[in-house]
Formats: sequence, C-alpha cells, structure tokens
Amino acid sequence: MQIYSAPMEGVTAAPWRRAHNEVFGGVDKYFAPFFSPTREHVMPPRVRRELLPANNPGFTLVPQLLCRDPDDFVWAAREIFGMGYGEVNLNLGCPSGTVAAKGKGAGFLAFPDELDAFFGRVFSELPGAKISVKTRLGVEEPGEFERLLDIFARWPISELTVHPRVRRDMYRGGTREGYFQAALRRMPCPVCYNGDLFTAAAAGRAAGRYPGARALMLGRGLAADPALARETAGGGRASREELERFHALVWEGCVRDFGAAGAAVPRMKELWSYMICLFEPCKPLYKQLAQSKRAGDYLAAAGNILSSVPLKPDGGYEGAGA
Repeated sequence: MQIYSAPMEGVTAAPWRRAHNEVFGGVDKYFAPFFSPTREHVMPPRVRRELLPANNPGFTLVPQLLCRDPDDFVWAAREIFGMGYGEVNLNLGCPSGTVAAKGKGAGFLAFPDELDAFFGRVFSELPGAKISVKTRLGVEEPGEFERLLDIFARWPISELTVHPRVRRDMYRGGTREGYFQAALRRMPCPVCYNGDLFTAAAAGRAAGRYPGARALMLGRGLAADPALARETAGGGRASREELERFHALVWEGCVRDFGAAGAAVPRMKELWSYMICLFEPCKPLYKQLAQSKRAGDYLAAAGNILSSVPLKPDGGYEGAGA
C-alpha cells in the first residue's frame, strides 16, 4: 500500500518536502498545499516558486487546487500541466469556515448539482487529464455522501481520497469509516484513506481494514513525526541526529525560498506546533521558542530543544485531526 503526504498549509511547503524526502523518505506522493486561482488567471510568484519542479526534485508532487469555478480550474490546471506535472488534485475537503463560506473546499459539497456540472465542464475541456479529488463525506450529515459518490463515480476521476468526516465535524469525534467502505465498493478509480493516522500502528490497522485501498494519506501525524511514513513500512523512529539535520534543511530552505530569515521564523514555529510532540515536556524551552521573533532567538531555542530535551519513546501527534 502506498503512502501519501497530505497538503498542510504553512507546514508541508517545498522546503519541508525537500528536507523530508532527503532525510526520512517513505512517501510515494507529496500533495502541495492548495492554490486558489482567481478570475484574473494569474499565478502569483510565490505559488509558481512553490510548484517549480526545480524546487521539488527527486519525488512525486501533486499540486492541489481550491476552486469552484470551472473556468478558473481549467486555466490553473493547464498552467500546472504546462509545468510538467501529470496530475492535479481538487480540494473538496478543507473544512475552514472562511473557505466553506465561499462554497469552496468542503463547502462545495453543499451544491451537488453544481459540482456535477463543474466536473462535466472540466473533463470536457481537459479530456484525458489526470484529475484526482480529496473529499469529505458532505457538509452536515454523512448521508450526503451517497449522492456525492454517484457524482464522483460518473466522471473519470483518477483517484479519490476520502477523509470520512463531514465539514461540520471539523476534526472532532471519530472518523465514519463505514462510509469509506462504501467508497471502496462504488468507485471505479483507486481510493485513498485519510484521517487520524497518527501512529504506525494506526496506519497498520487501517491497511488491514481496507486492503482494497491504494494508499494511506498521512497529515498531522506526519507533520508531528517526520519518520512516520518510514515507521509505517517497518522502519525505525526518528533519531536526534536525523531531526537536527531535518530541522537544519527546512530552515535553510525556508530562508532561501522566502528570502529572509525573519520570514522563515513563523513557518518553523508552525512546524514545531506539531513536532514538539516527539519530545518530553519542556515548557520553558518551548515557551522560549514560541515567543521568539528574531532568527537568532529562534535558532537558539530550537537548538536547545533538539540537543538537550529527551525524545519520547513513542512520541507523535496527540490531537484530533487530519
């Protein structure tokens, strides 16, 4: 079974992907955090930099679009295919209130007839294009998924990733796994499971429950424990030396890609909000890191954690989510 890295805004950008692939690996596909095209049909420089193949060497990357207008999607997909990519992913899973309020992400699932027409237009304009979808079960109730599956199964979607919660759930409560079984039965394309895979044991249980799935997509669990994909395949946990090297590579990549050390600090602190789960409690040092604003202060705090705080024997993401 394949392992995918979920798109996580502010965390799994190009510097993280390069460092992760170099130090830990184990991921068959990385999905880029979404780009939301506008009617002006201009790709911002930061998005183009993020997606440039030269900035994503040595691994498979799938760009993701957050979009409700088929014209905008077709334009952006053509731009991405023109960069040399073989697949584009449509985000129907983001539960953010600001996104859903615009009828995008999981919010688009509230309009199944419009979604059906969207696919009709997209596949007529992009015949033969490899377009995959990441979705939730619906907006309010999981019963909405039956109608959505009818739509998904009617169009030549290349792969369907299902996070078996509805938008209203956000990341609360357990996943509704019976609905994922329905997707496996109904979809003519490969299906990928996403949701609450925070440990190698959880990933192994999911693989056992869903032998017909093509892949497991790891989100916050992988952000917290960058060795999780490797562990899922039977490999070892992250060592201190690997984490130090990984951190250095992500930092260097952020400074290079964002043009200044100051711009890299908030990105790194966002990553630490997950990765701190690998370490034994260290509130004074973590507070020092969280309050740092200048690059020197940040690097000193991060260096102290990486060099002196003991690693948990079974650390990993402990919250609910992705």
